[in-house]
Amino acid sequence: MAGNVMEALELLCQEKHIDRQDLLDRLEKSLEKSYKDVLHLKNSAQVTIDPESGKVYVYELVPVGEPDEETGEYTEFETVDVTPADSSRIAAMQAKIEIKQIVRDASRKKVYEEYRYRIGDMILGTVLQTTHDFDIIKISEDVEAELPHFDQHRFPDELNERPRNERYAHNMRLRAVIIDVRNPDDHTPGVRGERQRKSIVLSRTDPRLVKRLFEQEIPEVHDGVVRVYSVARDPGVRSKVAVASSIDGPDPVGACVGPKGSRVRAVVAELRGERVDVIQWSEDPATFIANALSPARVSRVVVDVETNRATVIVPDDQLSLAIGKEGQNARLAARLTGYHIDIKNESLARDVLRDMVFEVSEERESEAGDRRCQYEGPTGVRCRNAARPGSKYCGIHEKLAEMDSDLISDDE
Repeated sequence: MAGNVMEALELLCQEKHIDRQDLLDRLEKSLEKSYKDVLHLKNSAQVTIDPESGKVYVYELVPVGEPDEETGEYTEFETVDVTPADSSRIAAMQAKIEIKQIVRDASRKKVYEEYRYRIGDMILGTVLQTTHDFDIIKISEDVEAELPHFDQHRFPDELNERPRNERYAHNMRLRAVIIDVRNPDDHTPGVRGERQRKSIVLSRTDPRLVKRLFEQEIPEVHDGVVRVYSVARDPGVRSKVAVASSIDGPDPVGACVGPKGSRVRAVVAELRGERVDVIQWSEDPATFIANALSPARVSRVVVDVETNRATVIVPDDQLSLAIGKEGQNARLAARLTGYHIDIKNESLARDVLRDMVFEVSEERESEAGDRRCQYEGPTGVRCRNAARPGSKYCGIHEKLAEMDSDLISDDE
């Protein structure tokens, strides 16, 4: 190798922050196979590069003595100098390819070691390039990331991390969260073209982006006075954020909304107009579910903790508001709370219980005696079912009694 090549290597090492000796060692290993093929050697080759002059020395490792009885491999070798007078064009081209690959791998490994513990963090970057499938985002002087937005119908195994209402122009500044850092040493089959793509994967649809924006824009959240418990998103359209105070005193919803909505407005602006609902988190599942369905008013909530299901009764004029357009409000509330929510209006709940006709035999009625259900319908007809042991009501009307005992505030 000529001296000018060594100068080029030195510049590459300084630019990419790569150890020079490590680069030379890896280059020697990669050139051994190339020179073995070019020189048609019968045995393995050993390559040594002079770090000062850049000259390449090639040796053939000729086995000496007898092979090992157990492994059948030779342990001693004689080095025979087979350095050609002039490096062939094939070897030079191979060296160029290997150097590029070594520099690329070293750079990817450096990025991986620096960012692998930062998954979930928010970064501020500049859009460098926009393609049909992903955007290239510059996040530091020599580090770039990708924000994928593949067509899920054409590439079902790829990611789509860009809200459907967003488009980015060259040199646009935007914030995103890191969702993955590709390991260069992991050779398992991954995404299409992974080796040529950027190591860092960003997202603008991840719920953690909303949480990080709250931490940045709201001092109480940043200091831990107000805690963000959960976030549910329909990216680009609407988000629900559950907050609560870690100490007595401050109003968590008011602190997040700010004077005349100034604080939450900054988050909405960064999300390109996505609507953000801030609700009060509660330890009581019924209260939390009622809050999560805001702005709809809730009459009653019956929670079955074992099955993770909840039945919500709302006034007749609040049913469409509670469900939301295309079920969006109910869907986000279910994600936020972790419960399967069944919403019914008051008229339907009343009619279902009133119209139920229970037929029991005269023999069972006589056996029941005073154990009959104490429920009387709007027309004064008493339920003919037997009461549950230890209760005044049957299984159907016992649930109704529980619903009547649940008190949910009408205060939004």
